Amino acid sequence: MTEMAASLREMIRQQGAAKKRGGRPIDALTAVQVEKTAHLSTQELIDRFRVVGPRAARSRRRVPGFIRRRGMPDQEEVGGRLESWTFGYLLDTILTRDPWMHRIDISRATGHPLDLSSDHDAVLVADVVDEWALRHGKPCSLSLSGAAGGSWTVGDGGPTLELDAIDLPDRVRA
Repeated sequence: MTEMAASLREMIRQQGAAKKRGGRPIDALTAVQVEKTAHLSTQELIDRFRVVGPRAARSRRRVPGFIRRRGMPDQEEVGGRLESWTFGYLLDTILTRDPWMHRIDISRATGHPLDLSSDHDAVLVADVVDEWALRHGKPCSLSLSGAAGGSWTVGDGGPTLELDAIDLPDRVRA
């Protein structure tokens, strides 16, 4: 994904390969990306990310407003509903949030602890909470523990949900 974000040519190549593959667009795109890098060792992936990561971040920042405001060609399914996204939403929100959520998945799968901070991780958690609250539109109170946690109240009289902040992505994906 980082290589796709770093290069328009690579984005076109990956999108074309995913379209040929068929199926749900994000799943096809992920499969293309996994196949492209599956042969690499962990260290090779890390080395590649160190080179491409900064280029991808610069490329994302340089996308002009008229492209950011454009709707993506396919709708995305979120919580069983189809949504229309702009390229700006994909670039600014999804491509920031997804790696954070996958970092949690990788930590759990490998048994390596997460190094979380309130000045970084809590910002991403707050973004997830805000969007989740808008999507479901019901009153609730949310109390998230841990370094990335915080408390939120949406509306009046709703149920209270208490959990660790890193468990929230699993709840909102379900």
